[in-house]
Amino acid sequence: MSKPHWRPARASDLAAISAIAARIHPALFERSEVFAEKMRLCPDGSRVLDADVAIVGYGLAHPWKQHRIPPLDGLLERLPDDADCLYVHDVAVLPDARGGTARAYVAAIEKLARLSGIAALALVSVYATRPLWERFGFRPVTTDAELSAKLASYDKGATYMLRDLGAT
Repeated sequence: MSKPHWRPARASDLAAISAIAARIHPALFERSEVFAEKMRLCPDGSRVLDADVAIVGYGLAHPWKQHRIPPLDGLLERLPDDADCLYVHDVAVLPDARGGTARAYVAAIEKLARLSGIAALALVSVYATRPLWERFGFRPVTTDAELSAKLASYDKGATYMLRDLGAT
């Protein structure tokens, strides 16, 4: 396998994205239509980790509102006109391709947010990945009852996190 590199996702990558999602997130199933919609709504936030012989990861992000979580396996229909964060929907990398690749995706998304005039990144950490996201500058946010209920649909340890780009 050659050294993986991030590139813009294409419609032809959808099968690979769905397969990786099923492997990395078996308990958090999402239909391929959900990934396709995110790619259509925010192509600049949709990337794949290409190892030349295969897609070994993907990242999907889109403008959104802080303290709101898009529903798992739900279509967005449109992005908010008053977005105040870039929501990192998912970064999934196959085990053999890990080692700095997520950091490169986050750097690209940070650049996209800054160019778009967006001053924060948001995400939901699952599968005990909170320490990873904290290394990238994300901080857990105190949640209200509504947000806590949405987090419960992810997994027991799901944590809503923000990264203030003005502070970095």
